[in-house]
Amino acid sequence: MRKLIYHVAATLDNFIAHPDGSTTGFLTEGEFIQDFIGAIRNYGAVLMGRKTYEYGYDYGLQKGQPTYTQINPRLKNYVFSKSIDFDSNNQIQLVSNDELDVVRQLKSEEGKPLWLCGGGELAGLLLDAHLIDELIIKLNPIVFGEGVRLFGSSTTQVRLNLLESKAYDNGMMRLSYAITY
Repeated sequence: MRKLIYHVAATLDNFIAHPDGSTTGFLTEGEFIQDFIGAIRNYGAVLMGRKTYEYGYDYGLQKGQPTYTQINPRLKNYVFSKSIDFDSNNQIQLVSNDELDVVRQLKSEEGKPLWLCGGGELAGLLLDAHLIDELIIKLNPIVFGEGVRLFGSSTTQVRLNLLESKAYDNGMMRLSYAITY
């Protein structure tokens, strides 16, 4: 069974973006970048919500294109949305219904871990369904005060068991937790 790992950048007050979806203030340079790239190479597929996917448009991504192909050419993309439309292919699949069933099926397959890269509401939905196995937070030394919550509107309570922590010279922390429901 494959693990689903929510690997995401967050603020000290647990936001993954500003209310408008931007991430101004997150660190974009430092030793943690190489660690993050290494992690991307070890994932078999990436799952994301529409807003996270469309965030890539600001960096040249075109609708229907897979993400992170320069880092991991074999990384299959799953975009969860009822409002975006594009043709799925062997690199990217649009998931517009039966989201939980799709994730359960992906988890039941053999292969590398699944990466949930963003979408607070998608993360909340998957947390509520007890489908997230691990949480890796790239904890940025900043407070937004408001924004997109780490787990959206979820109120599910879980226990986090620390697996690993790493401090970087620029103030970033990478915290890895196993999730116990």
